[in-house]
Amino acid sequence: MPMDRRELADFLRRSRERLRPAEAGLAEGARRRTPGLRREEVAGLAGMSADYYTRLEQRRSPQPSEQMLASLARALRLDADERDHLYLLAGHRPPAGHRAGEHVRPGLLRLLDQLTGTPAQVVGDLGDVLAQNAMARALLGGVCTVSEHGRNLVWRWFTDPAARAAHPPEEHALRGRVHVADLRAAVARRPGDPAAARLVGRLRAASEEFRSLWERHEVGVRRCSRMRLLHPLVGPVELDCEVLLAPEEDQRLVVFTPRPGTGGAERLELLRVVGGERFAPAGG
Repeated sequence: MPMDRRELADFLRRSRERLRPAEAGLAEGARRRTPGLRREEVAGLAGMSADYYTRLEQRRSPQPSEQMLASLARALRLDADERDHLYLLAGHRPPAGHRAGEHVRPGLLRLLDQLTGTPAQVVGDLGDVLAQNAMARALLGGVCTVSEHGRNLVWRWFTDPAARAAHPPEEHALRGRVHVADLRAAVARRPGDPAAARLVGRLRAASEEFRSLWERHEVGVRRCSRMRLLHPLVGPVELDCEVLLAPEEDQRLVVFTPRPGTGGAERLELLRVVGGERFAPAGG
């Protein structure tokens, strides 16, 4: 399927200009010379370089990957029809089945942005962080990228020591088991899915700990949990994590609320005020 660079560039530019900064969770700013979002703002929201996004709008880029298109659709708050149109213009077939679960509905994205004092994020059933509000980025780190596994919580837990540094060492073993049990349940709901098989294969090759836990065949869908986070800016924060499942169970809205009587509310308020100048490693 050929890529239509001219129509793709026009659609991206017009979608960007229609979207107000507040609708994307950004500050309006006092002086704006361009309607809607700036190119660098779209690139930042999509987790790609500003140079690559600029080349897309200037009809000079190579064909974007499907992961990149999914990130652009979320950044531009496209609905399902607009997302499919984006894929077709870029020379890809629109996602179907479980792949459609990577698209976060614009209404859910607006809900994230309205939770200004509460960290919240949307996570796919395989562990991919699909969207975060500003408080979640400040608390957990901004990990919505276009790389296939760079935004995946399970991959990061078993391959990136910085992800574990955000949690007390005595909780590492349990968190590893929870990650693997939840992934095992998700993979069973996706028979024959290449993305699920690829993730498990890479994890088995990269981590002996993951291989050992995977062989135990423990299963458990995450619905609620408690978490202690060691944030480098505000100190330890004790949180309740409520997990709300979409009807298809391929997306979850995870809301982090401070546990009463622990001082977590005050620490989150401090984090909101300072604006998350430093991010903690992502370990949700």
